[in-house]
Order: sequence, then C-alpha cells, then structure tokens
Amino acid sequence: MRTAVITGASSGMGREFARQVVHFYKNLDEIWVIARRTERLEELKKELSVPVRIFSCDLTKKKSLKEYRNALEEYRPDVRMLVNAAGFGKTGAFSDILSREEKAQAEMVELNCTALTRMLQVTLPYLGRGSRILNLASAAAFCPQPGFAVYAATKSYVLSLSRALGSELSSKGIYVTAVCPGPVDTEFFLVSGTGNNPLKKLVMTDAPRVVRRALLDSRKKKPLSVCGLPMKAVRIGTKLFPHSLILKAEELLTK
Repeated sequence: MRTAVITGASSGMGREFARQVVHFYKNLDEIWVIARRTERLEELKKELSVPVRIFSCDLTKKKSLKEYRNALEEYRPDVRMLVNAAGFGKTGAFSDILSREEKAQAEMVELNCTALTRMLQVTLPYLGRGSRILNLASAAAFCPQPGFAVYAATKSYVLSLSRALGSELSSKGIYVTAVCPGPVDTEFFLVSGTGNNPLKKLVMTDAPRVVRRALLDSRKKKPLSVCGLPMKAVRIGTKLFPHSLILKAEELLTK
C-alpha cells in the first residue's frame, strides 16, 4: 500500500500538502493525516480523491502515537512521503511569553522538535528507496530572532536535523528536504500574534505557492526549499553577514 503521511493536516501548510500530494504521486493508495482537530480532518477527507485514513493525535503526547504506530505495524505501508508540518510559534520577548503563557515555550519545543523527531523515528522503517521526507522549518531557522527566540531556535533544529538526516539517508535513496518559508498566510499568525507586523505582511506569501515549490524541490532531491526572492535574499544575507550585526539591525528595526 503506497501511502503519504502528513502531520498538522487540519489547517495551513499541512492541509495544503494533503491537497497537492495527490498530484505529486499519481498512484497513492491512501493518505494518512494526523492532527488534533478531527472535524477538520473529516472535512479534508471529503475534498480528496484518494482514500484518507485519519489519526486524531496530540503529537506532544507520546502515548497519542500508539494508534499510528499500530497501523504501521498492521498494514506495513510503503510510505512514499512523510510531511512533518505540525508546529506553532509565539511572538514576544522570552520573559513576556513566560509571564503570559507559562507552558507555551516548552510546548513549542515539544511539538516543533520532539514530536517531529518521534515521527521520524516511528516512520523511517517504512520508507524505501525513492521516498521523500519534507520537514517544515522556516526562514527563521537561518538566524536567531529576538522576539521569536524559541520558535526560531526550534526551526534551526529542524533545519540542522534535516540536512544531517538527508546526508545519512542518501545512500538508501531516501531524500530529505527542509522547507524554509517566510511568512505564510495561514492560521499560524492567529496563534503566534504577529499578524499585524507590517514587514511580515510585505513579504507574506500563500500556502499553495510554498507547498508547490516544496514538492518540486523535493522531486529534484534538493535538501532545502526556499520560496520567493525575499526569503532567498534573507538566506544569503544570513550567510554573508555576522549574526551579531544582523541582531543589531533587528534591534534597530523593532524600536
């Protein structure tokens, strides 16, 4: 059974990956979607032309993956693509977020890093030659970001892990792409609280465009997918200039 597995599929980038992956793999037997909001997954199921298997999971809870792990062991699918799209961010100074939402920063690490790692561990035995892994990182991974410190750090983890894992798996014909978009017009900004940032609005793109670029880059076996000239310029800038200088510029821009 040829399968694509997508986390965070109830909204945003994950939902868009589910919509577009059927065009990337023409002969999928099923798409397995994972998220907390079952009703959203049921709505998505009605949209898709491929059978959909729903897993209602809170990925921050280790025990919640039991149903998914059992399904892997029972059906032993040929997982052609794993998309780790689940994640969230909170904006604000580290101490401010701590005072507002005491658990938020630890939960960011749990979902963006630990849960992603756990999904890789559980799913990897079912990926064969020619399979793809797409891990949702962010342009925030390229440089530390005051006011977005924990989120940017978690995405740096995702980027680093993806590149190392891609190197390890290349001999097995399994290709890993870290997807590093800038601001994307999704529900993410309702949670993060950065929806009114004029700079982010200026460079914001939409999920269908980012996902299409990511799937094309994955097809080309690229280790990194960056959508749009502004974010490509950001990536180059963070390689050319010392991070200390970039941090100083960020400080001046936010005053």
